[in-house]
Amino acid sequence: MSPAKLSLSVDAIPQEKRAIYDKEPILAARDLRINFGRVVGLDGVNLDLYAGEVLAVIGDNGAGKSTLIKCLTGAYQHDSGQLYLNGQEVSFKRPQDAREAGIETVYQQLAVIPALDIASNLYLAREERRAGPLGSVLRMLDKKGMAKRAGAAVQELGIQTIQNMGQAVETLSGGQRQAVAVARAAAFGSKVVVLDEPTAALGVKESGMVLNMIKQLRDNGLGVILISHNMPHVWEAADRIHIQRLGGCAGVITPTSHDMGEGVAIMTGAKKLVQDAPA
Repeated sequence: MSPAKLSLSVDAIPQEKRAIYDKEPILAARDLRINFGRVVGLDGVNLDLYAGEVLAVIGDNGAGKSTLIKCLTGAYQHDSGQLYLNGQEVSFKRPQDAREAGIETVYQQLAVIPALDIASNLYLAREERRAGPLGSVLRMLDKKGMAKRAGAAVQELGIQTIQNMGQAVETLSGGQRQAVAVARAAAFGSKVVVLDEPTAALGVKESGMVLNMIKQLRDNGLGVILISHNMPHVWEAADRIHIQRLGGCAGVITPTSHDMGEGVAIMTGAKKLVQDAPA
């Protein structure tokens, strides 16, 4: 059974993007709740993510951003509530379940192996064997094929600063390493890509490269969740902004409907905004 759609005003959404909200959310959460002893992690959170949009999740420290994302991606199991993927209720017992369902997460700590080359990192734990007896009997890896497909994944995101798939990741800059992690998520995330603070440790130029990659993921038809404390980056890249506060959702706004000052005021509780409710 599909979830009831959250009430959604598209008045502040650019005309050319409104059509994506006529469809069913690719990922939906309803009344998610989780407690850690007496500490409330999530207090009845609703969320809708649509294919072809960037949904930013912002909030102060302790607001429940990380807890929400971990519930969406299988790292935590919520105490109550429902998750839906393409309209079907799902239950992720571990992150691998979410990955197999088409949800990829790029964490702030970047799970890349510096000593391995770019292609090996893209196919880490997903290595492909050669065709025929060489792969099935001798278990030889298709290194040439993986390098070719890795290059295609990088080029599809418009990354021009990475050309040699045999280059060791430890020789890359911070922005290039982030690009490798995002390219891996894009290559295997068939539905949703979750990015946790992707520009936190990057300079202006490299942050711009990562923001362009995020927009490219959206333009490729994926649903993108962006968790960030960098408000200018959020207002540049996001189509909608989900605001977490004290374990709940304080509201959902757009960069057009509210400026950064208003968004921060809602986030800190200085301004109230009525949370969307199921229609």
